[in-house]
Amino acid sequence: MLDLTKYESLGAALKDALGRFAGEVCLIEADREKEKERLTYRDFQQRAFPLARALQDAGFAAADRASIIMTNQSKWLISAAAIFFRGGVLVPLDYKLTPAEHWQLLKHSGATVLITEYPIWRQLAAAPGRAASAVRTVLVSEAPPNADLAGAQRWEEFRGAGAPEFLPRKRSDAACIVYSSGTGGQPKGCIMTHENYLAQCVALTALYPFWPGVRYLSILPTNHAIDFMVGFIGPFTCGAAVVHLRTLRPEYVREAFPKYKITYVSLVPLVLKNLQKGLQARFAALPAGKRRVFHALVALNKLFTRGRPRLALSRLLLKQVHAAFGGELRAIIVGGAFTEPRTLQFFYDLGIPVANGYGLTEACTAITVNDLKPFRADTVGKPLPGVEIRIVQPDAGGIGEVAVRGRTVMSGYLNAPELTAETIVDGWLMTGDLGRIDAGGHLQLFGRKKNMIVTEEGKNIYPEDIENVFEGLPVKEFCVFAANYIWPRRSMSGEQLVLVLSLEPGHSFTPELLREINARNARLLNYKRIHGVVLWAEDFPRTASLKIKRNLLAERLAQLDRDTAVRPL
Repeated sequence: MLDLTKYESLGAALKDALGRFAGEVCLIEADREKEKERLTYRDFQQRAFPLARALQDAGFAAADRASIIMTNQSKWLISAAAIFFRGGVLVPLDYKLTPAEHWQLLKHSGATVLITEYPIWRQLAAAPGRAASAVRTVLVSEAPPNADLAGAQRWEEFRGAGAPEFLPRKRSDAACIVYSSGTGGQPKGCIMTHENYLAQCVALTALYPFWPGVRYLSILPTNHAIDFMVGFIGPFTCGAAVVHLRTLRPEYVREAFPKYKITYVSLVPLVLKNLQKGLQARFAALPAGKRRVFHALVALNKLFTRGRPRLALSRLLLKQVHAAFGGELRAIIVGGAFTEPRTLQFFYDLGIPVANGYGLTEACTAITVNDLKPFRADTVGKPLPGVEIRIVQPDAGGIGEVAVRGRTVMSGYLNAPELTAETIVDGWLMTGDLGRIDAGGHLQLFGRKKNMIVTEEGKNIYPEDIENVFEGLPVKEFCVFAANYIWPRRSMSGEQLVLVLSLEPGHSFTPELLREINARNARLLNYKRIHGVVLWAEDFPRTASLKIKRNLLAERLAQLDRDTAVRPL
C-alpha cells in the first residue's frame, strides 16, 4: 500500500495510487447475471481526469464543495476522485432521503456542484429548493437520449480536454462534509479533514489489510462512513478491487461471493442477523446424519480457533460453508449499530471472523475494533492505534459516557460553533454513548445516554441491555421503551417498561410467543422486567445504517391509546 503518512491529502494519495497500481483491477460493476464493466486503475484515471479538467474549466477550485447523490457504482468513485484531485470538499448524501431533505442539506452544505443519477434528479428537479441552494452545476448520469434535464448536464459528456491541474491541500483542510443525521431538526454537517481519513485508513488497514488481488464487496451505500473508508479509500490506496452490485437482491448478493472470490464485505447488524437466520435454516434442513457430522465439525473448529482465527483450518473443516462465501472471505466487517454477541459467535464458530467495532460519523467511522486476539463477542474491541477513550462520570458499575480523542475526530460541525463546543470538550468528543472499559482494555457498550431510563429508586436502566435478553424471539423486530416516555400524560405507577413487537407477515401473537417472552422476562432483575407488550403493525422507522429511530417510533406509538395498546404480562 501507499505510505499514507507521507501524504497531505486524499487527492494526492489517490493520484499516486492510480499510477502505482495502473494495471490492477480497481472496480467491477455487476448487474444481476451480467458484469457491466471492469476497470483497471489506468481505466479509472482515464475517466476521472477528464472530469476533473471539466470541473476546472467550469471554475471549480480548491475548497469548493461538490455533492454526490448516487447509488453504489463506478461513477460515484470516479466523481469523488475528480473532486479530490481539484482540491474540492466532497458532500456525500444518502440517495434514500426525500427531495426536500436533499435540498435542505445541499443548501446547508453550500455545495455548488451536484452529481446525481437521472431518476434522483427527476425528483429533485420537480421539488422546490434549488433556488435557495448554492448549486449551479448539476451533472446527471444515465439519462435517456431525449430526456428533459431541467438545466442539468449529462455526466457522460461533461469532459475537458488536456490534463487537469492538481490542487494540493493540507492535512488540516476539510475533505468532506458528512451529515450524521439526514432528517429533521438542525442539520449536523461533520467537517472531516484529510488528516481524519488518512489516519483512520492507516489504523484500519494495519488490522485488516488490503493488497492487489483483494476484492471488497460493496453493499452499504458509498456515502455511509464505513463503506466510504473500507469500500473506497482503503482499497484504492492499497491497489485492491471494489465490486459493486447494481442490485441487492439476496440471490445475486449470494452469487457474488463465489463468482468474485470476495475477501471482505461490510454489513450492518440487521443484514448480518438476517444472513445468520438464513444459514441456520439451511443447517436445520440437513438430513439428521449430515447434521450431526456438521455440528461435530463446528465443535472441532471452535476448539482449534478459541485463541485466534485459523482460516486455512476452518476452510478445510467447513469446506462447503466457506465455498458458499467464495472460499477467500477473510472477515465480515460490521458496524453502524449494536451487534448481538450470539450473532458474532455464530459466524466465528463457522470460521468466519466478524470484525465488529464501534464508531461515529464524528470520529471518521471507527473508534474501536475487535482485533481477534483473542476473539471476544461481548465487546466492541479496543481503541484503534492513535485513538484514546475514557469513561466520563462512571457510576458504581463503571458505566459512563464514552469520550474519544485522536486524529480521527472531526474538526467540528459546519456553521454550528455552539453545537461543536457542546460536543468536543477540551479536545474530547462526547459521544452520547454509555460504556465501560473492562480489565483487558475492551470497550463494552450499554446504549445511548439519551435512551437511559432512571427509575423512581434511582436505578439506571439501559433499553438496549434489556433488548439483548429478547434476542432471537420469533418476531420481525422489537425494542423496549419506558411507558411514561411514550405516554407522558398517562402516568403509570413506577417506571414501567413495554416491549414493542413487529410480527412477521401472516403471524399472530400466540400463547407460545407469550410464554417465551415471560420465560426471558423472568431472567431479568425485577426493576428491569417488561410489564406489557405493544403490537406494531408497521416496519420500525430506521436510519440509513438501519438503526431504529426511537424518537420517531415513540411519536407514532403515542398516537395509540395506552389502555388498549398495552397487553399486560
